[in-house]
Amino acid sequence: MSVASLRRAARESVSGLPREFWWLWTSTLVNRLGAFVATFMALYLTLGRGYSASYAGLVASLHGLGGVVSSLGGGVMADRLGRRPTLLIAQTATAGAVALLGFMTDPVAIAGVAFLVGMASNASRPAVQAMMADIVRPEDRVRAFSLNYWAINLGFAVSSAAAGFIAQFSYLAGFLIEAGMTLACAVVVFLKLPESRPTAGAKQAEDGTGLGTVLRDRRYMAVVGLSFLVALVFQQGAVGLPVAMGRAGFSPADYGFAIAVNGILIVALQIPVTRFIEHRDPRALLVVSSLLAGYGFGLTAFAGSVGVFALTVCVWTLAEIVHAPTQTGLVVRLSPVHGRGRYQGMYTLSWSVAALIAPLMSGTVIDRFGAQWLWGVCAVVGTVAAFGYAVLMRRLPEPETRRDARPVTPAAETGAQTRSA
Repeated sequence: MSVASLRRAARESVSGLPREFWWLWTSTLVNRLGAFVATFMALYLTLGRGYSASYAGLVASLHGLGGVVSSLGGGVMADRLGRRPTLLIAQTATAGAVALLGFMTDPVAIAGVAFLVGMASNASRPAVQAMMADIVRPEDRVRAFSLNYWAINLGFAVSSAAAGFIAQFSYLAGFLIEAGMTLACAVVVFLKLPESRPTAGAKQAEDGTGLGTVLRDRRYMAVVGLSFLVALVFQQGAVGLPVAMGRAGFSPADYGFAIAVNGILIVALQIPVTRFIEHRDPRALLVVSSLLAGYGFGLTAFAGSVGVFALTVCVWTLAEIVHAPTQTGLVVRLSPVHGRGRYQGMYTLSWSVAALIAPLMSGTVIDRFGAQWLWGVCAVVGTVAAFGYAVLMRRLPEPETRRDARPVTPAAETGAQTRSA
């Protein structure tokens, strides 16, 4: 492919999206560039503070539990208060909690503040996804969600590399830098992002769409359940794979090399792959990506070298690249305009719960039956999820019209026509 073709492909990948989207994208990128604490938290507690590995695991679980609690709360806030106020509250609270965590020395206080950090940081996710659905045309949403996912992984790759250097200098510096960058995200939201919640739906959200409505939406809850199954599989890259490789005699550096393939491929392939899939049948994409995820991890049972482990990572990373934006687009498609926050909150909850259960699942299966059984379970779970998507998505509702995709205020409609490359 020529340089001109590459430039044209890149331009087509980012053109046609409203300016508000790019400010939201920038906020996401800045947030992930500063996500140091999650990377070095275990090292900080065990090496920096001298606590046991069990205590570090407890703190990580409390952090995850905070995310579970706020998944639904953040969705309700996004519908009732609005997307912009929810983002400002969540990001400001996260900045304060992260900074406070850096100064905590008592083990009970550390655990409590870690719970608050998890709760505050996760509360913004439903609002981000709902705002993105509000401001982007239906036909561009898969591309927009893909670009946002690309920003998350690019930022995480950079912050993970930087976290080690910062930790060698000062753990406290890492906490304060993350707090400062999260606060910068709030400043971007405050200065550049108008409220996007559809005004016609605000009253409906208060009167007719509660969490009970979401729970009674059986088709949507089935999709959330399938999302949970796929999330359980993907989580094994961070929880099951390092344990299994360690048990097989591989070093942490070997695992680092294998898992680095995940981030490299997402950064390199997310945008071109999205150009290929964005107008294709989401049912087929979710079926194929679920199978690739399950059997990508299933192939790990046959890995005997770092190179083969890296090859299996390639398989399930391709599944991740396809599945993430397609699933998020499906969630928006099945959500009523006036209840997007709550629906996105329930979807976020499926990933938060999976992040809690996956470590227990992998540890129990590996200890009792061996790693080979874990990878077999992943293949089965991926197959079940693929079958579920095939059955549930036989008759998808039509995407909403262009008018429904944006706020109904005149100012917002003007902004919808603003394009940015």
